This record gives sequence, C-alpha cells and structure tokens, in this order.
Amino acid sequence: MSETSALEGLTQALRRLPGVGVKSAARMAFHLMQHDTQGALQIARALEHAVRTIGHCELCNTLTEQTVCSTCQNPQRDRSKLCVVETPADQAALERTLAFQGLYFVLMGKLSPLDGIGPHDIGLQKLFDRIVPRDAQGELLPADSREVQEVILATNFTAEGEATAHVIAQSLKSRGVQVTRLARGVPAGSELEYVDLGTIAHALVDRR
Repeated sequence: MSETSALEGLTQALRRLPGVGVKSAARMAFHLMQHDTQGALQIARALEHAVRTIGHCELCNTLTEQTVCSTCQNPQRDRSKLCVVETPADQAALERTLAFQGLYFVLMGKLSPLDGIGPHDIGLQKLFDRIVPRDAQGELLPADSREVQEVILATNFTAEGEATAHVIAQSLKSRGVQVTRLARGVPAGSELEYVDLGTIAHALVDRR
C-alpha cells in the first residue's frame, strides 16, 4: 500500500465517525500524521482494546466490560422501574441528572421501516420477556408478581423515536403493564416567544 493510499484509508476510516465529513476527516488525518503520531498510536491501541473487551450487558443491553453492568448489579437501584432508551449515550445523559434510580433497557436503536430496522433488530422481544416473564408452564406472570411495575419510555422525540415508543406502549399495555412517557414541555428559564411552536403545543397537551 502506498503512502497516499494509506492516508486516504485513514481519512475514510475517520469519516465513519458521526458528524465527520471529508474535510474534517482529512484535517484529523493530517494532524495525527504530521503532529501527533504517538496520539495516533494511542487511539489505535484504545480502539483495539475497546473492541476486544466491550460487549453488551446480558440484562439491559448497554455497553459494558462485564457480563452484567454495574447499574444492573447495584442493589440500591429501584428494580420496580425500568427506563427504556435508544442508546447507551441516552442512558448516560439520564444518569447525569441523578433524578432516576431505577434500571434501564437500551434498545441500541429505534424502529425505522424505511431503513429496514424492525422489532427484532432492536431487541423488543428481549425487552418484553424481561418486563413480563413467564412461569415454568409458559404462562405470563400476573402483574402483582412481576419485578418491573412501571416502564418509562425515554426514546427520543423524533418520528422514529415516537413510533418506537408507541409500539412498545401498545404491546405492554395489552399485557397489563403500567407505561409512562417522558414529559415534553417548555424548557425552564425560556421565554414563550422564542420557543418553537411544536414544543409549546406539546406543553399544552401534557399540562399538569
């Protein structure tokens, strides 16, 4: 492989990162090769190590180096509440608020028929089996004997996120599960004249 093709290969690899275009990728590649080869090697080693050691939690599906993540192992968490999010990044954002002490389930995506992503691709059956397990005879456990008593849908407020939340809510409600959705409204400290109309409309509908 020539020097030029190696540099092009690095640029193309960097373009796989979200939000990185051709110019940004090229700028990163030139910077690493010209000014920070040690940094490039550090990145390469860290990526290789991460790929080899990070997997999915058997219970919640988030990224972890353990079979079961530290959140799921924590005996102080409220196991009666399960928050459903799209990605590990969404889970991390909720954790930073310190407002939720329950457990999580990470879908690793969202329903998107146009992209060929269906219920099987985001593990909905695994989610349903965790929330409404079956007994030894294969019958669904009654509501009062289930560990999870409330499912909080925290998918994003995009068209795909809303569709995903709707499908999950309808399936769980038919199984007698209490389902709630993150509230939408006017951000604290904002002025109505500067808030987009969709946010105001949702705030009116979801008023308390």
